[in-house]
Amino acid sequence: MEEGFSRYFYYRENQLFCENIPIKEIASKVGTPFYLYSKQAILDRIDQYKKAFEEYNTLICYAAKANSNLSILKIFEENDLGLDIVSGGELYKAKKAGFPSNKIVYAGVGKTDFELEYAIRENILSFNVESEMEIDVLDELAEKLNKTVRISIRVNPDVDPKTHPYISTGLRKSKFGIDIDEALNVYRKAVKKKNIDVIGIHCHIGSQIMEISPYVEAVEKTAELVFRLKKEGIELQHFDIGGGIGIRYRPEDNPPTPEDLAKAVIPIVRTTGLRLIIEPGRSLIGEAGALITQVVFLKNKGDKHFIIVDSGMNDLLRPAMYNAYHHILSVEKKERKVVADIVGPICETGDFFALDREIDDVQRKDYLAVMSAGAYGSSMSSNYNVRPRAAEVLVSDNSFYLIKEREDYSYITKLEEDAMASLITE
Repeated sequence: MEEGFSRYFYYRENQLFCENIPIKEIASKVGTPFYLYSKQAILDRIDQYKKAFEEYNTLICYAAKANSNLSILKIFEENDLGLDIVSGGELYKAKKAGFPSNKIVYAGVGKTDFELEYAIRENILSFNVESEMEIDVLDELAEKLNKTVRISIRVNPDVDPKTHPYISTGLRKSKFGIDIDEALNVYRKAVKKKNIDVIGIHCHIGSQIMEISPYVEAVEKTAELVFRLKKEGIELQHFDIGGGIGIRYRPEDNPPTPEDLAKAVIPIVRTTGLRLIIEPGRSLIGEAGALITQVVFLKNKGDKHFIIVDSGMNDLLRPAMYNAYHHILSVEKKERKVVADIVGPICETGDFFALDREIDDVQRKDYLAVMSAGAYGSSMSSNYNVRPRAAEVLVSDNSFYLIKEREDYSYITKLEEDAMASLITE
């Protein structure tokens, strides 16, 4: 096996493969752009998490926001994972994929009444509530529906996860959760609610975290609150520490492993006697996916070289939004290298995948693979510039499956056409 990005995406005779299929072969049949996922990469990562946490009573809930394709969700459901959701739409997909309600936890600062009622009726395991008002509203809705709802309170431990500020969620200034100093009083009020069953505590400090120490600090702080609650007779059932482990975006990156996380947090959680819940998302799916795009034009402006591809920020927003790095490989290996900006067709200066990047000297119609795009790629995509969303493909050994068809123009305009017709007839 020649050098590539991983054992799931690698070169063989100068051709980039996903598992045992040349990516060029898939591209010629599916067209570009498309998201490509390795099923074996997902299964292996699930196995790593299961083995890391097998010694302690742990529910692993995949964070659906990372990638909510139904076929991807089904892989996690078939492997006995739960689901962490943040919207009514994700709950709808969760039920479509077969997740049992007692394995679904629901976070998010702005749940609507419609979403709350939907989740109450589905009898999910727990609402991770993020404000006092949310508790009050849940109590009222539950009474109306003649139900009792289980909640965990999301506390904000004011821990710096040392990641990008846009994906840091555990600092005091964050919109997420209830400040840990105020949480005790919120628990006191919540346990008095007639239709509320307070069963857990939740914290989540951010995403793409490359060190374990912030987890330890956050879990220790939250555990202290658990002990204070016990002294007041407030007994909980589970301790949800969220997710956020980083992945390899650069070949030289060395993120923590599930084993590293387990060794650090299980001893702390064990002292509380509570069941552990974790919510990995990116670290389960991120490195399993790539965005495949085709070169449409080359352009030189003096000493500046541009490689223009048929995919853009509407397909993969992370570089434009976070200035995030994604490693990019030529699907057919070239001997010569160039330094270029790899840019898309969107009418925005921020529409780029890489700036001043050394890359193979690709030509028109060649293909590129944007690596580590399995998380927050398709799930954050849009129709900006009226561009159809990309297709999605799952590879398993030497077979591949279209798990989401490419949108077309008629799909994009479908919801607008009837409205336009009614306006014309008035």
